[in-house]
Amino acid sequence: MIHIRPATQDDIPLILQLIHELAEYEKATEQAVATDRDLRRDGFSANPKFRVLIAEWESRPAGFALFFYNYSTWLGRPGLYLEDLFVQPQHRGKGIGKALLIRLAKIAVEEGCGRFEWQVLDWNTPAVRFYKSLGARSLDEWSTMRVSGEALKKLAVLDA
Repeated sequence: MIHIRPATQDDIPLILQLIHELAEYEKATEQAVATDRDLRRDGFSANPKFRVLIAEWESRPAGFALFFYNYSTWLGRPGLYLEDLFVQPQHRGKGIGKALLIRLAKIAVEEGCGRFEWQVLDWNTPAVRFYKSLGARSLDEWSTMRVSGEALKKLAVLDA
């Protein structure tokens, strides 16, 4: 009943829809500003910056996982980073999220990645419990740092 496949350019409207559904779930709809053009340029060009898996339930879209690669200087190997994982509410509890994570772990192993990482909102306790049940551990000693928007532009023009 679950089918997972790589996304194609034809899936861009679906990916955008799922991104907006995820943003709504995370109470951050105003932050989801990606466009069709952005996804086409960055995910489906000659040098893609990310990949997407589409999960289908009974031949209908049910969720997605968007991921890309980073690099561990300590391990001397690439890592797989999961940016977004989302399963539509009507399809939760069917093993779709687990199937996506398993597929991503297989990709990470097949491609020689030293780690598979993602972030989870601290208030999303069901997700935290679920991830821990699969063997993930929380890196509580690390804090995410971010520079974006005007702060990024200002940083880019500072003199060293």
